[in-house]
Amino acid sequence: MAGTAVRPGRGRKPKPNAQKKLSGSKHVKANEPQFSELNNIDPPEWLDDLAVSMWQMLCPELCRERVLTITDIHNLEIFCCSYSNWREAQKEVAEDGVTIIDENGKKYKNPAMTALNESARQIATFGAMLGLDPGSRQRLIGGNKEQSGNRFAEF
Repeated sequence: MAGTAVRPGRGRKPKPNAQKKLSGSKHVKANEPQFSELNNIDPPEWLDDLAVSMWQMLCPELCRERVLTITDIHNLEIFCCSYSNWREAQKEVAEDGVTIIDENGKKYKNPAMTALNESARQIATFGAMLGLDPGSRQRLIGGNKEQSGNRFAEF
């Protein structure tokens, strides 16, 4: 169409070769970097205790499923930090409420609500990149195509 610009970022995100193999796909690109052989990765020292707990829970699982590569570490860092921020903001909202009243009696949205919402968006975004929700997990890991077939073919 004339005058229609193509916008980047649209369409299905590509899967790395190792994830294609896990899902049973035979369409594998040549010369793509492979997963590094990671069993677990220690969390960065600068993470707070809650972020470290999340890291220690997720990292071994992501490595076992071969979803996490050395080039994806920053996604896990951001996810864990966002989770910690979300919990802290949620604690403030629970203590102070969704709205606060200033010294003049005027009611305002609690600033912690903004932090809560931004952290929740980051959790969703980076969690999807790591396959931490059912839809993205199916996209990343997939099912075994060889085992899936028409269960009703024999009827």
